Amino acid sequence: MDAVIQQALREDIGTGDLTGNAIIPRNSHCSARVVAKEPGIVAGLAVAEQIFLCLHEKMQFFSKCEDGTSVNTGDLLVHLDGPTHAIIEGERTALNFLQRMSGIATLTRKFVDAISDDFPAIILDTRKTAPGLRALDKWAVALGGGENHRFGLDEAVLIKENHIRIAGGIGSAMELVKRKLGDVAFVEIEVRDLDELTEALHQKADRVMLDNMDLDDIRRAVEITDQRVPLEVSGNVSLENVSEIASTGVNFISVGQLTHSPPALDITLLIEEISTDGL
Repeated sequence: MDAVIQQALREDIGTGDLTGNAIIPRNSHCSARVVAKEPGIVAGLAVAEQIFLCLHEKMQFFSKCEDGTSVNTGDLLVHLDGPTHAIIEGERTALNFLQRMSGIATLTRKFVDAISDDFPAIILDTRKTAPGLRALDKWAVALGGGENHRFGLDEAVLIKENHIRIAGGIGSAMELVKRKLGDVAFVEIEVRDLDELTEALHQKADRVMLDNMDLDDIRRAVEITDQRVPLEVSGNVSLENVSEIASTGVNFISVGQLTHSPPALDITLLIEEISTDGL
């Protein structure tokens, strides 16, 4: 988190805030509030606090709610007290993280709520994250009630369509994995149709990903598998169809939309009292 924050601050402030340095007295002190402008799940408060503390060690940051909680329009999220120049310099960066992470958490909660009352399927994220922000994106998914798929390529074996094509088939791909990696603890195989599902089961996959299958084939896959192996659905999942997908009896549903195109939650920072008495 620290490296990401430092990079974001360098990107935004550069060699100095031209406007703020011209307008804000050096000894100016103020209070400010961070407010939700629409309902959602708040995420990223810990990141925002660290941003302001990086800009001034005496910044006072008072969270009025916790990450992962539901907020409504007009709710106070944070009360700030500190040097005006530091609050203004950190405003955009803090809001950028808060709005993105809260947007991810809010969208995740919508998917979770769409199925949680009726079906046991678990909502997963993917590696379709903003470059450099994967840890924060996946943290926001968890705060929204979803679970994290593998963090990176080094975390688990997932044999996908292109691997199968390169290897010349599922069996060949599995053989190469075992030859190079030995007794791997967990192997997931992506399949595109029921024939490939049968082959993945024959290869004793630990989980099978059903890629872009229609509902009839998903239902049939659940019947064929008969709970021998957990099934994950991936591809073309939306809020409109996630409940129907979950109703088939699959164990996991991965949703790229959570992190590749989440709508930001609208949050604002408003300056309140200003003084020039210093700290």
